[in-house]
Amino acid sequence: MMMLVIQLGVILLAARLGNYLVEKAGVPGVLGELGAGVLIGPYLLGSFSLPGFPHGIIPLQEGFPISPELYGICSLAAVILLFMVGLETDLKLFLRYSLVGSFVGLGGVVASFVLGDLMAIVFSKALFGMSLGFFAPPCLFLGIMSTATSVGITARILSERKKLDSPEGVTILAGAVIDDVLGIIMLAIGMGVISATTSTGKVDWINIGIIAGKAVGIWLSATIIGLLVSRKISVILKWFRSRSSMAIVALGLALTLAGFFEEAGLAMIIGAYVMGLSLAKTDINHVIRENLDPVFQLLVPVFFTVMGMLVNVRLFVSGKVLLFGLLYTVIAILAKIVGGGLPSLLFNFNLRGAMRIGFGMLPRGEVALIIAGIGLSAGLLSPSIFGIGVLMTLITTLVAPPLLVFLFNNPASGLRRHTEKQIKADLSFTFPSYRTTELIVGSLLKMFEFEGFFVHVLDHREHIYHIRKDDIVVGFQQKWNTIEFDCDEKEIPFINAVMYEVLAELEQTVQELKKPIDGKAIAKKVQEQIVMAPEGFGIKKCLSKGVLEPHLKSTDKPGVIEELLQILVRNGFVSDADMARSALLQREEAMSTGMHYGIAIPHARTDAVDNLVCAVGLKPEGLDFNSIDGEPSKIFVLTLSPKSSTTPHVQFMATVSQTLNEEGRRLLLECQTSEEMYAVITGKI
Repeated sequence: MMMLVIQLGVILLAARLGNYLVEKAGVPGVLGELGAGVLIGPYLLGSFSLPGFPHGIIPLQEGFPISPELYGICSLAAVILLFMVGLETDLKLFLRYSLVGSFVGLGGVVASFVLGDLMAIVFSKALFGMSLGFFAPPCLFLGIMSTATSVGITARILSERKKLDSPEGVTILAGAVIDDVLGIIMLAIGMGVISATTSTGKVDWINIGIIAGKAVGIWLSATIIGLLVSRKISVILKWFRSRSSMAIVALGLALTLAGFFEEAGLAMIIGAYVMGLSLAKTDINHVIRENLDPVFQLLVPVFFTVMGMLVNVRLFVSGKVLLFGLLYTVIAILAKIVGGGLPSLLFNFNLRGAMRIGFGMLPRGEVALIIAGIGLSAGLLSPSIFGIGVLMTLITTLVAPPLLVFLFNNPASGLRRHTEKQIKADLSFTFPSYRTTELIVGSLLKMFEFEGFFVHVLDHREHIYHIRKDDIVVGFQQKWNTIEFDCDEKEIPFINAVMYEVLAELEQTVQELKKPIDGKAIAKKVQEQIVMAPEGFGIKKCLSKGVLEPHLKSTDKPGVIEELLQILVRNGFVSDADMARSALLQREEAMSTGMHYGIAIPHARTDAVDNLVCAVGLKPEGLDFNSIDGEPSKIFVLTLSPKSSTTPHVQFMATVSQTLNEEGRRLLLECQTSEEMYAVITGKI
């Protein structure tokens, strides 16, 4: 257990570092995790002797490169990975382009499998020292490994190019989904075929047909039943009320079904995928994904890193292994381009569109690695063949993004004739200001939750939300002072009704707010001296001597605000002075920022700044700032913070007000230079 704990710690650190470094270079993070595994694996650094570890931290084991315990955790990660892949499958998108996607996916799978298997047959004498047949385990696995397209990698590329909803993009995704499904089914059939041939010593076509029918039948039956009872499963999960409990129970169901599939002679990952697919169309889909994301982030990098650890890089010193690996990769690339691209020509795509689809089907990923790992762990693949599979995955994943980007850079259509675009219901509401819109969005989210919807924040920065209940799916986004809805036409009356109720509630709130509120009492509490604020908050990060002015020249409120604003502008902290000025004056109109004890704290949120900035000025003789206590203000602290990012705006103001206690105010007003002011505010005096 001690070794397992240390190994997991090293794997997690190496996986995160590898992921970070390659993503900085614009490459999918999974390649960094694979590379990290190769580096720290038992064939390289892992077996280096260290004090207290004579055989290394990750020593090479007999029979199988890593310990059974570590591979057990890796297998658990594979089940979770395929469960999440199933959850992320867009059934509506899949069905919409299912026909062309089916032909594209099927063509790519058949071409990849047949060519991969034939490659192994042709090179079997050189690789294995004997001639192998079509149904030999290494040949079958080399065929199956090259079938599955990585949905995640393809979707990421299309998303970055904003081509997810293009005809080519949707077809690629539908084909990739079918690829993965067929790849998993072929794994089940292949395992059955291998079992039949090894037990009888010959190819029993009747038995193989029975096994193939059993594999497809179990998978198809389980999928259909899962989709039919998915709503009932969702209802049961909702009994637990807590979102985290729903996700944990859903994972428990996935693990259980995965075990049953293994018992039935199919791979565990097939059962996990079926459970994920069953829950994909439920309204708690995002709830499960969001709450299982920490588990995913913890274990799935372990899977990819361990897959890299299983690669014996020493075998690539052999010229014939390396040559076969490169040829196998080239064939795997051509198989997807031809097998996936050609069928699309039958469905209104021109050659450009077919090329985009073919290259979009190139990247292999998680499913290919899982299939290779199963073959290696079952003793059906040699380390060299496993390494060839990983090499193919690495190269196809590396070459696909730039090629796909290049093809989509051409704005020309990939269709022979344009089809009428599907009419989408776009509903928008515009309000007087950003602040009003923000308030309405908050009330809108609460209203949806009261109606029993599950609300998901897809992008905090872009204010993109997704709500779901049973078959109702609505997306909306706040764009400054506008709320834009994306929904089916049948949902428009519902959206209008919700907006009406939200506005009615806000109107009631506005009427209640017209009643007198003792704002002065609350403002006074801000400056109540309880304890000196700790320096640890980091006031110094927001202040420099260049933004401190001991002798303000202005004689009125607007003048002081303008003078402090210009200090920030001169220091390069404000990109748009007019925007910042408008925000400050609007805030002053709402309620004066003149506080007690001669302090004024004019402030505002505005995207004219990138982070929290502050300027401090002194006017020892004082001026009228409409303060709460009616006394002249002498110390002015102006702060600006961005609207669209998180900053400790209020926390900073509270810290400053606590810092300027009676002694702090006295010392500050005696300052004659910005250096002296800086020393007082930061507690250096």
